[in-house]
Amino acid sequence: MVYLSRMPKSKLRKKVVEQRAHNQEVGIEAPHEPLESPRWLAPTMVAAFLIGLFWIVVFYVTQTLYPVPGIGAWNMIIGFSFIGVGFSLATRWR
Repeated sequence: MVYLSRMPKSKLRKKVVEQRAHNQEVGIEAPHEPLESPRWLAPTMVAAFLIGLFWIVVFYVTQTLYPVPGIGAWNMIIGFSFIGVGFSLATRWR
């Protein structure tokens, strides 16, 4: 015969306020994070996106001859690399 029992109740976690109070009593300081992004981040992010987009558009419009002649499809990797840099900067934007 199988008995159905209730699941044991999980332990309740301490609230963040209580943890901060405890850390202050012990002398542990929480790391301070900047409240806003550096001024250079947004323009650099947008510039990387636009350069990558422009690079790929030029590659297609010139029928794979430019922006750097002779490297062929590697121009796509360069364009997507600029876009990737833009996305990595976007993760740091607050």
